[in-house]
Amino acid sequence: MEWSLLGILYAVCAVMCAVGFYKFVYFLSIGYGFAVAGGGITALIIYFIDPSATPTWIVLVQAALFVAYGARLSGFLLVRELKSVSFRKTDVAKDTLEKNDGKKMPVFVMFFIWIFVAALYVAQVSPMLFRFRNASEDFVVPVVGFAVSVIGLVIETIADRQKSAQKKVRPDMVATKGLYKIVRCPNYFGEITFWTGVFVSGITTYSGVGQWIIAVAAYVCIVFIMFNGAQRLEKRQMKRYGDNAEYNDYANKTPIIIPFIPLYHLNKRK
Repeated sequence: MEWSLLGILYAVCAVMCAVGFYKFVYFLSIGYGFAVAGGGITALIIYFIDPSATPTWIVLVQAALFVAYGARLSGFLLVRELKSVSFRKTDVAKDTLEKNDGKKMPVFVMFFIWIFVAALYVAQVSPMLFRFRNASEDFVVPVVGFAVSVIGLVIETIADRQKSAQKKVRPDMVATKGLYKIVRCPNYFGEITFWTGVFVSGITTYSGVGQWIIAVAAYVCIVFIMFNGAQRLEKRQMKRYGDNAEYNDYANKTPIIIPFIPLYHLNKRK
């Protein structure tokens, strides 16, 4: 495994997500999108500097998916930041502020979070780097992975738009229509689906224990983060809508994060 190339990706991802020093939550939101897009572009440049037997179109498609993912996420969040004060803090930020009673996070804590998230973002885009550095020539599995990622990207995009539209009509209730009729957190499910595609696209190319550890760790981390995010979201919704019969009926019969899987709650119900 070429650690120097991973080091280059790390430097780029760290710079791209450093916007979090302006506002902590940006490490995990806007900076996240910037880092994924920047990592994809950097890997593509590395490929063109030293091409391998991997078909160029495979590398181009993977890079395009990362750029599309990052642009959609950061673009959506930037627009949301500018348009609505009520959306200025993501799930993670709200929990952090609650725990710290609104106090500003210490710089050394922000530094360690920055170091960790940059490493995570490198691990997430690493399957692209591993594929062409291992000179893998197969294309069936990567295409399957790309298709899964596209599905995830579409789900996230539709979910965000449907939620925004429904909140304008009923700001006093969670979104319950469209994709939200199937699953309560379709955006989190779309995120898991996208990165499932990325992981799958590389399963025929991972070489050695190191590459497998990095790829598996990245995938496990993102799945854990999405479930944890859904759990925190449900906790806030229970606090706000817990006495609402319509909400309780919806929550008790709609899977929270994986469609058609009868997992309805991640928190204990009273």
